Amino acid sequence: MPTYILFDTETTGNGEEDRVIQVGAFVVHDKEKIEVIDELCYSEHPISLEAMEVHHITPEMIESKPPFKETRFAETIERYNVPENFLIAHNIAFDLGMIRKEGFENRYTLIDTVRCAKHLFADLPYYRLQYLRYALGLYKIEAEEAEKLGVSIQAHDAIGDVLVLKLLLSKLVAAARERFEGEHPMATLVRLTQTPVLMTHLRFGKYKDRKIEEIARLDPDYLHWMRKNIDLDEDMAYSIDYYLN
Repeated sequence: MPTYILFDTETTGNGEEDRVIQVGAFVVHDKEKIEVIDELCYSEHPISLEAMEVHHITPEMIESKPPFKETRFAETIERYNVPENFLIAHNIAFDLGMIRKEGFENRYTLIDTVRCAKHLFADLPYYRLQYLRYALGLYKIEAEEAEKLGVSIQAHDAIGDVLVLKLLLSKLVAAARERFEGEHPMATLVRLTQTPVLMTHLRFGKYKDRKIEEIARLDPDYLHWMRKNIDLDEDMAYSIDYYLN
């Protein structure tokens, strides 16, 4: 049976030079055997005030902690690093990019729950983890799950977010099984992870909530400006290019 590693990181910031300072993970061997990893780790790079505002991790909290490479998570993620196993995160490009800075080279099969949610819950306006927590009713069942696994629930805390991620994954599996009958739901999620999402509406800017197709017809220069000047996520960039062309 494959091993599934669901994980989340907290970092010193979102820049190229920033580093991991907390990791939360569930290492799922089967339904009855789930390892819980919740670790702070030291980084020489300073924690930005903006990052502290989000995750509340201060320099004093990590000064006596081991560096990432000496954590239990780092050892665990290397031990199971083969394509038969799955690495799962919400916006996995970010978290995978952060641990790559620590020397990790991925061989897992990847599942990105953000992209899968965009495919399977296309009617939702937003796909942030905490938004999905409430939009999909995950908050109603999280206390029971947290007690079973012995973890606490706190937004923007790595292990708390992994708990929500686990519940979201169950919702995605159920939706994939219902929509794509005859295909293993995990295979569906892998396929959807690799498939760009055609977004229909802008969710920010002067044309917020307007159809991208309409904007491309009425004001294509604005979309060209967005592509040149804004760091768009892969799906929004793909969608703007699709409607412009």
